[in-house]
Amino acid sequence: MNVGRLSAALATAAVWLAIATTALAATPTPGPEAGDPRSSGQGPGLVGDPLFAVLAVVVIGVTAVLVTLAWIRLTARRNA
Repeated sequence: MNVGRLSAALATAAVWLAIATTALAATPTPGPEAGDPRSSGQGPGLVGDPLFAVLAVVVIGVTAVLVTLAWIRLTARRNA
């Protein structure tokens, strides 16, 4: 590697590190602007319709299998 490229890479890395600041994560206490969206000691529960989601996954899977089988059946065989 060229010395000029190496020094440029090191200078770029040094600038990036100098600009970087500590990331501030969310605090464990709720903010005053939105209240506390967390439930009291339990999970949030199920949102939406889980039965519909399972049914949709099954329908997508069966459709994918049927389309694949139809594609294989309708395409011409290639004899080697």
